[in-house]
Amino acid sequence: MPETLTLTLSLKGNREVRDNCQLFRLAGLLDAYSEQAFLKALEKFSEENPKNIILDLSQIDFIDSSGIGALVKLAKKVQNNGGTFQTVTNPRVTQTVKLVRLEQFLSLQPTVEDALAKLKQSS
Repeated sequence: MPETLTLTLSLKGNREVRDNCQLFRLAGLLDAYSEQAFLKALEKFSEENPKNIILDLSQIDFIDSSGIGALVKLAKKVQNNGGTFQTVTNPRVTQTVKLVRLEQFLSLQPTVEDALAKLKQSS
């Protein structure tokens, strides 16, 4: 059963553990206002098992440079802890990430199912 995350008024989310990963589903705005709450909540979980993280941003309406920076920081932390990091996106998020050429580093995936399949391939 998904666990609700306490973030901000403009960013909502939940977390569930399944298939050897932690799946975070977020909706709203990932920007300078929500960046600190996002990092505080997710960095805590990145140290728990399972170490693999899938971040579903398909319901994110807006992401700015602060949000991209938070994703990079979280991805580095997950990788340093021995896990994998994948990001499920929508066209708006994909376009923003591609502008800064981080699509490979953030391992963009079109769906949660694709991210889960990739995780199974790498196991």
